[in-house]
Amino acid sequence: MSAQAPAVETQRRSPDRERELRDGRRAVYRHPLPVRVWHWLNVLCVIVLIPSGLQILNAHPALYWGKASSFAHPWVTFGAFGSIGDGPAFPSWITLPSWQDLADGRSWHLFFAWIFVASGLAYVIYALASGRLANTLWPSGSELRGIGRSIVDHLRLRFPEGEEARRYNLLQKLSYIAVLFVVLPLMVVTGLTMSPGMDARLHLLTEVFGGRQSARTIHFLTACALVLFIVVHLAALLAAGPLNELRSMVTGWFILARRRRAQTP
Repeated sequence: MSAQAPAVETQRRSPDRERELRDGRRAVYRHPLPVRVWHWLNVLCVIVLIPSGLQILNAHPALYWGKASSFAHPWVTFGAFGSIGDGPAFPSWITLPSWQDLADGRSWHLFFAWIFVASGLAYVIYALASGRLANTLWPSGSELRGIGRSIVDHLRLRFPEGEEARRYNLLQKLSYIAVLFVVLPLMVVTGLTMSPGMDARLHLLTEVFGGRQSARTIHFLTACALVLFIVVHLAALLAAGPLNELRSMVTGWFILARRRRAQTP
């Protein structure tokens, strides 16, 4: 006499760890614990780094190229730079602290920047050691050949369904790879270049970027790229279904939606 299957859900053995829910849908274990911890730690760091960075920029709201800042010819300015009596370039509600305090802004920024760097290094080590980089994040040749169709689908807000939603899609993989191995390392290195102590010990970094002011500008541009990634990430989350996406980043389990059948005329 065979044992009766559980009424609520049954666990299946598979490389992807999936289970069947009561309503017939399937859930796959898409986000391991280290990935979820890294994700939410990054959320905390970004919440502090962006406003504290704007606090620092408020002290001198202008960017330059080269080794020195030529006040008369900045590359770009923010707010009423150079005008006496005008308020800060960025309002108090978006800076940390809310009042003008360069020292506190730097303290907040540097403390959480090091947490950001440490967690990023830990994640890269985990991704390499576990095979997540090669098996989950790195796109295949066939995926790259279909990049045009993937872009069109995203522009039309057509997101993968059913089995296709089991793993990251091509644009997700490319954006994660770009952020992880281009934007974040560049942001860290330019941040170190702006440090007077690091400049004295590793002056080569300063020369690579053409001066501390150039490094400051590149640091700002990489921060803008990160903010753009976050905005697109949140927009895609809302369009794809925020409840399922957020639940998967909390519990690790992502529910696969049933593929809609094509309607016949």
